[in-house]
Amino acid sequence: MTAAATPPHPNGPVLRATNLTRHFRVGGRLGRNTLHAVDGVDLTIGRREIVALVGESGSGKSTVARLLALLHPVTAGEIHYHGRPVGSLRGRRQRLDYRRRVQMVFQDPYSSLSPVYPVSHAILRSLRLHRGDLSATERREEAERLLGLVGLTPPGEVMRKYPHELSGGQRQRVGFAAALACRPEVILADEPVSMLDVSIRIGLLNLMARLREQEDVSFLYITHDLASARYVADRMMVMYAGQVVESGPAEQVLADPRHPYTQLLLSAAPDPDAMREESGPDDYGEPPRVVDPEEGCRFRPRCPLAIPVCETVTPPLGELTPGHSAACHVAALHKSG
Repeated sequence: MTAAATPPHPNGPVLRATNLTRHFRVGGRLGRNTLHAVDGVDLTIGRREIVALVGESGSGKSTVARLLALLHPVTAGEIHYHGRPVGSLRGRRQRLDYRRRVQMVFQDPYSSLSPVYPVSHAILRSLRLHRGDLSATERREEAERLLGLVGLTPPGEVMRKYPHELSGGQRQRVGFAAALACRPEVILADEPVSMLDVSIRIGLLNLMARLREQEDVSFLYITHDLASARYVADRMMVMYAGQVVESGPAEQVLADPRHPYTQLLLSAAPDPDAMREESGPDDYGEPPRVVDPEEGCRFRPRCPLAIPVCETVTPPLGELTPGHSAACHVAALHKSG
């Protein structure tokens, strides 16, 4: 039994990105090389949907979140919020309203809170900035409600504490409460449980699932952990070297992975409830080339199934079965065969 039990509402995506691209110049001001951090990513996040963006370190998944949060400008592509291009937003007020609706929870609970202020500061600051209609008394009442909502009790006592008096899991819950203070529609959760003890990760995942239902909020859950993605996500997108290589319903992707990279990730994450008789592909070959990459499949140097076309033609993300897509020439051949 998993936490991912409620399908997204079929009334159009809250957030959509098309051809999302971010390149960085490397080698200093006169550098001529380009780092392809994110290349042509398409994604949608529906209402009350949890989408997992999965990949190893350096795959570009955190950069995707920062692009959606407007922390980096896009090199190419477009972000749409309820169908409206975010690039058309003008002025501080419009961009502030978007940031209020699309909040981010960062990976490190030890650095995301200022050590010189009590817990109340982070939440009350968000309320003052984004909900100016509330009085001082109403802001404090709302802050206490949010702390109770994320499981920090008694909230009045927690409000007075400083970050060093809280555990890592408690600090991360404060981060969720601060994000919820803005009444967001989407929370971009960047590896929110990776720095926490295994024993308390499940509590944070259950919190995300509960907030989706109680607060009508959607999540982009960024992780390298397939087990947690399976537990909490409705859909899964697998990234490698700045590109999405497989996507589909989480259970379907993990039960029948079509891209060799997804198979490699799955073989490296043993699941006692789904043991396989056959071992997955071996991890060998070169790391991905993302600085001035050549044409062709970026996973080819590590792929045990590579064929000649993989060297010269970049595989498109194509649908193999309804809702399940992979960017792999070999998978496409098996489909057509």
